[in-house]
Amino acid sequence: MAEPCVVVATMVAKPGQEELVETTLRAAAPAVHAEPGCLLYALHRKAGEPGRFVMIEKWASKEALRAHGQGAALREVGAALGEALAGPPEVSVFEPLPAGDPELGAL
Repeated sequence: MAEPCVVVATMVAKPGQEELVETTLRAAAPAVHAEPGCLLYALHRKAGEPGRFVMIEKWASKEALRAHGQGAALREVGAALGEALAGPPEVSVFEPLPAGDPELGAL
């Protein structure tokens, strides 16, 4: 059985590009939600930092995450945000370590 994986992707908009970054990431969400293996794809902004965005993701397997990384939705996001980000996204992949209540102890 495949193990799910959790991803935290942080993107920082260049000054003046915050709205473009947010709009682009919001627009991509429905296509990503429809990808096989997508269990969670949720956009957040760091409180007090309007240009720092965090996407928290959960994928059914590393294979599903790999397919997402090569998919059309992510290619379109990359093309749209190429000049709008202060640097490349910081992407971290995590393996869940459930603890305590199954509903509360894991994403």
